[in-house]
Amino acid sequence: MTHHDDDVRLQHMLDHAREACSMAQGKNRSDLQKDRMLELALVRLIEVVGEAAARVSPEGCKKHSRIPWSEIVGMRNRLVHGYDQVDLDVLWDTIEYDLPPLIVELDRILEP
Repeated sequence: MTHHDDDVRLQHMLDHAREACSMAQGKNRSDLQKDRMLELALVRLIEVVGEAAARVSPEGCKKHSRIPWSEIVGMRNRLVHGYDQVDLDVLWDTIEYDLPPLIVELDRILEP
């Protein structure tokens, strides 16, 4: 995998993390219970962040060691394989607490 491929994957992670945060802005955890489309959209966005992270090369992961690669990919795996047992509290906490610092780090990595 080339450096360019890693940059594309990192950009996908950034774009989808930003979209998830944007979609959740002005909402709270209880909105997930009431809005099935919001829940499904946020789950899908987090899945894509994790899938893109899984496709970053081992060298890219090593180079950007401040990113919690295994946790991000692990979240994707739990969402995909445990689709019938999604813990909305964990999903919301991921969006509220984990994505903002990830976005900052990806911005730092990808800045021109």
